[in-house]
Amino acid sequence: MLDTQDAIQETPYRTIWHLAWPQVLMMLFHFFIGLADVWVAGYINRDVQASLGIITQSLFFLLVVAMAVANGAVAAISQSMGAGLYKRVQRYVGLCLLLAGVLGGVFLILGLPIKGWLVSALQVPDPIQPITEYFLQVYLLLLPPYYMLIITNAIFRARQEVLFPLYGMVLVTVLNTILDLGLGLGWWGMPNLGFKGLAWATFGSVTAGAVFNLYILWRKHLLKPSSFAPWRWMRCATPYLFKVAWPAGLMQIVWQSGYLVLYAITGSLPHGEVVALAGMSIGLRIEALLFLPAMAFNMTASILVGHYLGARRPDEAKRFGFRILGLGMVSICLFTVLIWQIVVPWVDLLTRDGAVAVQAVSYLKWNMLAVPFTLTSMILAGAFNGAGATLYNMLIMGSATWLLRLPLAYVLGHEIMDSAEGIWIAMFCSQIVQSMTLLYFFTFKNWQRFAMIKNRNRANAGKDLS
Repeated sequence: MLDTQDAIQETPYRTIWHLAWPQVLMMLFHFFIGLADVWVAGYINRDVQASLGIITQSLFFLLVVAMAVANGAVAAISQSMGAGLYKRVQRYVGLCLLLAGVLGGVFLILGLPIKGWLVSALQVPDPIQPITEYFLQVYLLLLPPYYMLIITNAIFRARQEVLFPLYGMVLVTVLNTILDLGLGLGWWGMPNLGFKGLAWATFGSVTAGAVFNLYILWRKHLLKPSSFAPWRWMRCATPYLFKVAWPAGLMQIVWQSGYLVLYAITGSLPHGEVVALAGMSIGLRIEALLFLPAMAFNMTASILVGHYLGARRPDEAKRFGFRILGLGMVSICLFTVLIWQIVVPWVDLLTRDGAVAVQAVSYLKWNMLAVPFTLTSMILAGAFNGAGATLYNMLIMGSATWLLRLPLAYVLGHEIMDSAEGIWIAMFCSQIVQSMTLLYFFTFKNWQRFAMIKNRNRANAGKDLS
């Protein structure tokens, strides 16, 4: 945990690295989870690989409420930490844990009866519908532990205890890989369940990660009766959490539904739709090697911007946003250039189908060209999350998706180019517009006004909700 305001300000880039490197490693292990899933799915057959890509994106859609609460948790807890209101921190921990348990259970109950309708709504090609429906059923059962994992990770990050999410992700990665190979391919004498084994591997590993996080919270005396505040306090504290969470949740719905529509546009191409879906699935997994470290900078921006706004230093919060953007831009763009040198053999490792490999490389070409713009979007969105300014993220990113990306993807993919490459070009164009708009708002607009703790005299700090 970072010690003092002065220590942070004296060594800003050391502070950023102190928070970022465990999250970079955590995201790298997260990438290995997807890599193992795609490799085993591709070893089974391309139908499983295409289905896995669709249902993985669908899982993100089902987790949007958890991600929204996590954004609210980071904003509320990091700002409370910056203000030195530690009793409020503990109570927000308890409130977020309650929300994780309740919301995960509610969406499980709501989702199971309509799983068949959800598969139909995704425009899944007929040959892979049974596989997709089975994946969806298991992933619905996974929602309660997955909600708990996402929100407890957010609690640790907001408290600047970034090593615990790393340890948890190492556990999830190792267990998922063992179960993927064991249950998916029958290695080490385990029952060979095929694609069903992939689904249960995800279930087992994520559940283990959630249990680990709850154990750490208990050991740190954050999971105890006093963490769960009286109803009167929760009624007063929840509005700010909701104020941050609802735009974040709606943005995730808009964003993830946009990806589902993008899958539908790809899956309804006049020809080669299954090949394009499988290539997109592989491309997304390799692209994650770049996106997930960028997410580490995104989360670091949330922590430090929230911390400084809580300490009533909005100018320093803005400076840290730009510092993180500069550091992330230089490091990850250089990393992208290195990754491009090995992208073809890497794709060949993940599929034995030549047509799928061509589509994957085409997807990666356009999305790697977009990396500077994607990084700008992700890091500045993280800064807005820490400030509680999730409304900006929702409006800007949602508009770029639905008003530009999707219409352009249909026109280029179906009408003009008659191929999946037109869809990839549309993704590239939307990233440019989105990132430049976010940069304008971060530079010139008063996003600091969304903070829970306003820029008042320090003498009034103790009068805030505690």
